Amino acid sequence: MQPGTILVIGTYDTKDDELAYMAKCINSQGGKVVSMDVSVLGDPSKPTDYSKHDVAEEGGSSIKAAIDSGNENLAMQIMARGAAALTVRLYHHGIFDGVVILGGSMGTDLALDVSTALPLGVPKYIVSTVSFSPLIPPERLAADTQMILWAGGLYGLNSICKSSLSQAAGAVLGAARAVEKPRKDLPLIGMTSLGKTALSYMVPLKPALEARGYEVAIFHATGMGGRAFEALAEQNAFACVFDFCTQELGNHIHGSNISAGADRLTNAGSNNTPQLVAPGCYDLVDIVGWHDIPKKWSGNPTHAHNRLITSIVLNHAQRREVARAHSTQLAKASSKTAFLLPKGGCGEWDRPGADLHDGEGLAAFCDEIRKTCPGNVRLEELDCHINDAEFAEAALAIFDDWCAQGIVTPGINDN
Repeated sequence: MQPGTILVIGTYDTKDDELAYMAKCINSQGGKVVSMDVSVLGDPSKPTDYSKHDVAEEGGSSIKAAIDSGNENLAMQIMARGAAALTVRLYHHGIFDGVVILGGSMGTDLALDVSTALPLGVPKYIVSTVSFSPLIPPERLAADTQMILWAGGLYGLNSICKSSLSQAAGAVLGAARAVEKPRKDLPLIGMTSLGKTALSYMVPLKPALEARGYEVAIFHATGMGGRAFEALAEQNAFACVFDFCTQELGNHIHGSNISAGADRLTNAGSNNTPQLVAPGCYDLVDIVGWHDIPKKWSGNPTHAHNRLITSIVLNHAQRREVARAHSTQLAKASSKTAFLLPKGGCGEWDRPGADLHDGEGLAAFCDEIRKTCPGNVRLEELDCHINDAEFAEAALAIFDDWCAQGIVTPGINDN
C-alpha cells in the first residue's frame, strides 16, 4: 500500500493542537504529512512546511498587508487566495495526494476556495464547525468535497472533537490511497438527465457513444449535479455535451433553491465545446420537498416526487418564460450548438395520458422556442417524445455528422 501524503491546512497559531493531532493520526496509519499555515497574527509552535508568509506571497500580497488592512475578512481573503494558488501549484508538482483543512467559519471560507481550485479526483476533506450549515451556499462546494462537523472542537482538544478529527484523518488518507482519478485516455461526453422514470434517453445513448470510443459521464440535474457539469464544461473537460435535461435553468429563473446557478447552459458554449441541447423536464420546477410551498405556486399543480423534492407544474406563461431563458443562454454560445425539440413531450410524466400531460402547454413552449431561438443555434424539431428511440437516433445522427466534419474530437477504440 502506498503511504499517501496529506496536505494539512489550518491556522496553526490558534489550532496548533488540533492540527498536530490530525497529523499524528495520519502518521500512525503510515501516511505522510505536509503542513501549511494560513494564520495571520500569530505563529505556530513549530515551523510548518509552508509558512503564512509563503501563503500570502503566493496570493500576490504579504502578511503585513493582511495585518495593515485592519479587517479580518479582507485579511483572510488574502490568505484564501494565496492558499488556493499555493495548493494547486504543490499538487501539480506532486507534493501531496490529498488535502484536509480545519477551520471555523473563517477557515471554512478559505477551505472552500482551496477545494474549488483543485481538480476533480483530488481527495479534499473539510473539518468545520459549520459543516452542512445553510451558511455554505451550494455554489461554493467543489463537486467531490467531503465534510465532517467539527463537533465540540471550537477551542481545545477533547474526546468529542477527537472523534471528528481522527475520522477526517483516516478518511482523507484512505481516499488518497484508494482514489481512481478521472481517466484521460478517452474523450469525455458530458450528459445531463434525471432518473429513468422521468428521462431514459441515456439508456440507448451511453452504450452507443461508448461503442464510438468515448467515455460518458451522466450528471443528475438536481442542482449540485448541474453545478458539477458546468464546472467541468468551464474546464474544457468534455469533447461534446448532450445537455438534455435543462430543468435546472427553469428552477433558477423561477427562484428555486434547487439551482445549478446563473451560468447554467453557458459554459460549454463559451468554451468551444460542441453541444446538443434538449429541454428535458422543462415543464417542472423542483422545490425542496420538506419546505412549505411558496405562495407564488398556489395556483399550480404539484407532484410530490419524494420527501426531498416536490415538482411544480408550470403554466403556459411560465413555460414561455423558460423557453426564452433557453434562447438567452444559448445565444451566448460560440461553439457548434444544436437544439433538439421533441414535439411529443419532454418528460415521461408529460406523455399523452400521463398525470402531468399538458398538450397546450407543450405547444406554447415549442412556439416560444421557434420565435426566440438565436441564429447561432441549429433548431431541430422532432416528431417524437424525448424518451423515444427516434430522439436518441436523431441526436446520434447529428453527433456522427459533427465527428465526420471534425467538429468533435474523434473517439478512441481499442479494436
